Amino acid sequence: MGDKDITSKRILKNLIRSFARRLLGLGAAEIELLETQSQRVEDRRADLVAKIRPPNGPAYILHIESQNGNEAVMPYRMVRYLSDILLENPGAAVRQYLIYIGREPLSMADGFDQPDFSYRYRVIDLHAVDCGVLLGEDSPDAWVLAILCDFGERLPREVVHDILTRLQRHFAEHPARLREYVEMLDVLADNRDLNLDVYEEMSMLSVNVERLASYRIGMERGREEGREEGAREEKTGIAQNLLRIGLPYQQVVAVTGLSLAEVEAMANTPDARGQGAFTPDAASAPS
Repeated sequence: MGDKDITSKRILKNLIRSFARRLLGLGAAEIELLETQSQRVEDRRADLVAKIRPPNGPAYILHIESQNGNEAVMPYRMVRYLSDILLENPGAAVRQYLIYIGREPLSMADGFDQPDFSYRYRVIDLHAVDCGVLLGEDSPDAWVLAILCDFGERLPREVVHDILTRLQRHFAEHPARLREYVEMLDVLADNRDLNLDVYEEMSMLSVNVERLASYRIGMERGREEGREEGAREEKTGIAQNLLRIGLPYQQVVAVTGLSLAEVEAMANTPDARGQGAFTPDAASAPS
């Protein structure tokens, strides 16, 4: 799966809970990553081995293997991983999952049968999982995993931009976390061979986000100015009504918060000139 294999423990540590809960349907209260390297003639390392301690029930070992191509010998590789895990953890219950992320239709078997031995594990074909299912979750882990799923009618760039936009908004105040999730997305996108540079798309999107932020600030300022203008118009209307009924200038100032100069100028307009309106001399008269 290339140099950017998702076997990176740092990346898998962030993804394991989402793998277990959203893709495998497993509840896990506590997860502990286990060493996966085994020495025989060759150096082999399983993608992920973790000890799962559910809220209720006994603990078990979860083995997840990801595969981006069909291999006829995959069932035999999986049983070898199983034997290595059991040798390190005698008597442990083990659940094995093969997660297929390739572009070609899945054709690998989920086990094999021998005269005195049958072996099975579960295969998850992410090609068949609607990306909208994970994008609908309120979780950045799920959004990142969506890059491995079926895009349906959506273009790859559209899905990438959707995920990046969600991540930018979610981690707006946490740039270090944002970089971490963008790195995870880049690793997984590389496995999908989308022919997209996630960091380049991020750069392009950041410009749009900055423009959007400027536009949003402008809109907020406009709404604030509109509110201020509306409040002023309301004060002006009240002042005109008070002047019509003959209330002294100083009392109009006290009620509306307008300045004396504004009230005096308003008193000389046709709207404020009515029966009982005070003259300038009346402004200083006792109220």
